[in-house]
Amino acid sequence: MFKRKKREVPSLNTTSTADISFMLLILFLVTSSMDIDKGLTRQLPPLTPDEQRVEQTDVDERNVLRLQISADGHLTCNDKPLPIGKLRQRVEEFVGVTSDRLQHIIQLETDREADYEAYFDVQNEIVAAYNALRNRQAKKQYGHSLAECTPDQKTALRNYYPQRIAEVNNAQEEGGQP
Repeated sequence: MFKRKKREVPSLNTTSTADISFMLLILFLVTSSMDIDKGLTRQLPPLTPDEQRVEQTDVDERNVLRLQISADGHLTCNDKPLPIGKLRQRVEEFVGVTSDRLQHIIQLETDREADYEAYFDVQNEIVAAYNALRNRQAKKQYGHSLAECTPDQKTALRNYYPQRIAEVNNAQEEGGQP
């Protein structure tokens, strides 16, 4: 006679939960920033076996621009202090006036204790100097700026003013042992 009424568990309507989750995912992907690694675009030379290593060659001292970054971030050029703001002009003069523009070398020596910011500032100024030289040559040779050059023209300009940067490692430890 007496029937107990079955208790029903209340249910939630979850049909739109997946849609809401998807929309939130899209919202977070669109509004969040993805950090992109930044760095210098340099292609390192391939490792050569010991039997193929080339002996050190003599280089004319007039064709070498020596840059040193000290531990406190000061820049010297051929043992003379140089503000980083004047580096671009100095590199342009050196590369543009070198007796053989294909044989110039920019030697960069950085102290291990130097700040990365100073290192990147120096690298940026060197690259900006090469870009200015190539842009000037593009206007002279092709009649328009470097940005408007075709890939073949850009390659020709890179060959005309090749980046010849040699980084010197100070591998000596405090005890004087290499």
